[in-house]
Parts: sequence; structure tokens; C-alpha cells
Amino acid sequence: MTVVPDTSMRPGLVAEAAELAKFSRLFYERGWMPGTSGNLSVRLRGEAADTALITASGRDKGELTPGDVVAVHAATGELLHPGALRASAETSIHAAVYRTTPARAVIHVHSPYATVMACRAADRERLSTLELTRFELLKGLGLDARERTAVPVFPNWPHVPRIADEVAGHLSRADRCPPGLLIADHGITVWGSDLAQARNRLECFEAICQLLAIGVG
Repeated sequence: MTVVPDTSMRPGLVAEAAELAKFSRLFYERGWMPGTSGNLSVRLRGEAADTALITASGRDKGELTPGDVVAVHAATGELLHPGALRASAETSIHAAVYRTTPARAVIHVHSPYATVMACRAADRERLSTLELTRFELLKGLGLDARERTAVPVFPNWPHVPRIADEVAGHLSRADRCPPGLLIADHGITVWGSDLAQARNRLECFEAICQLLAIGVG
């Protein structure tokens, strides 16, 4: 029997929930969302733009179904329809991105090379940056200046809303931010106009981080 989400929250969400489940399984198979780690979200369009769908907390990403998705307020991360499922622990970070960028999709994974570089570049007490220069793959990030960018690396505070506040503050102040960020010991978060664009950007970030991790650049 196919499991579908509780669409009483707003009609017509099955397709969006199914796409989140599809991408979740894809990243699991690539080894980027092991176990229950990572989370994905999409912001709805039109009159529903105040709503985002996000993967639920504690769900095996290799077996995620459309029924493992919940609706939240896009700008705050507040659960719209409290029930048996809880939103991902990093929902507040997704909301911070939606508040401060035009993003329509956010992906957080523990891809290995981005996580390595998050560890290497991190200052565990304050914001730091990972400088990316020269790589051709930078063109895949949609940057105005395609030859270089500085990826913010945030401390991995135990209280996730503190990370989210720092993310929102940085994205609100910074000029020409790349569509991604790192958290110390905690992988990478990227965003785009939809899940497909966010995935493409994630692949570019991960490939660049792989080159840096093996000593190229």
C-alpha cells in the first residue's frame, strides 16, 4: 500500500512530498544521507508561499516515503499541523535560508568531502570561511563572480536555533553569498530555485571539496 502525506494541511501536496522522498533516497544511495541524517525541504509557490514541506525527524532516508513529510511555516519553521511526526531538527536553518534568500528548495546532507572541509575550515567559536577559487565547477553555483567565492562555516552549536540565527544574520548582511554553507563537523547545506538546481549545486560543492581534500588547489 502506498503511503501518502496528510494532505489536509493543504490540497495538492502529494507530488511535492513524493519529490522530497525521491531525492532523499537518491542522496542515501550516494552515501550522503546515512541512516536518518540530513534533511530536505521545498517552499511552495503562489498563495501557498508561506508554507514549506520538510522531511520529518528520525526517518530512514533510504526508505523515506511521501508520508514522512510535514508542513511548516516557511519563515519560522513552526509546524503547521502538529501530529505524530516532528519536523527535522534543522528546520530552523531551512527557515533562515527561506527568510533571507529567494530559495525554493534547501538540502542538507553529510556528504563526506564537504564534511571534511567543514572540519578543516571551522573555528568552533566563531564564523569562518572556506575560500574557493579558480575551479571551473564554480560556474555551477550561479555566482555573479564565477572565479571565486567564500563559503561561510558556522560553529556547530548544540542549540540549533542559535546556528539558524547566525545563518540568518550572515545571509542578511553578506554581499554575494554563495548558495551554500558549512557547519563544523556537520556537513553542508545548499539551496536553489528547486530541488534539481539545489542538487546540481550540491554536486559542484562536493566535487570542489573533494579536490581540496586531496590537496588540489
